Amino acid sequence: MHTVYRAENLFDAHLVKDALEAGGIPAFIAGEYLTGAVGQLPAMNYIEVRVPESSLALASGIVAEVEAQLSEARLAIDEIGDLPDGPLLMPC
Repeated sequence: MHTVYRAENLFDAHLVKDALEAGGIPAFIAGEYLTGAVGQLPAMNYIEVRVPESSLALASGIVAEVEAQLSEARLAIDEIGDLPDGPLLMPC
């Protein structure tokens, strides 16, 4: 198994894994359960998405697409700025 993505968090790792599996590539999240070991601290560089060597070429394209979408989403969130306090308040 080869690492194709190092995730900042479990959400990102699962998004990449799901995209790979939708593309017919078996994927595995390594370090998923290590996040509990660090408690409230951010789990940086513990979570990796891995695929078989035979799928590396195809996987890299899918990972690049997901990374681009995640980057766009983060930029959009940054543009919105601070939201008012409230459990479900979202700008329309």
